[in-house]
Amino acid sequence: MLKDIPTFESEDEEREFWASHDSTEYVNWGKGEMAYFPKLKPSTKSISLRLPEMMLAELRLIANKRDVPYQSLIKVFLQERINQELRQQKKLAA
Repeated sequence: MLKDIPTFESEDEEREFWASHDSTEYVNWGKGEMAYFPKLKPSTKSISLRLPEMMLAELRLIANKRDVPYQSLIKVFLQERINQELRQQKKLAA
């Protein structure tokens, strides 16, 4: 028998609850279905980033050869590196 999920006053309260409770006591994950949100866009935040002029020129050159905007290329490069770092940390933790 599954426990009832409590009502939360705030997202912080809910976050604290799920950080300290096992969700399998509240949710039957075996009945879960994949959900798709094709029009959902991740929120973005503008930042100011200072790069050496030569590095920026090289990024623009690579982006031009790939026919993509250089800022999009920077995001791809950053995501690839983040994924690599996370995989390495996971291996070290295992």
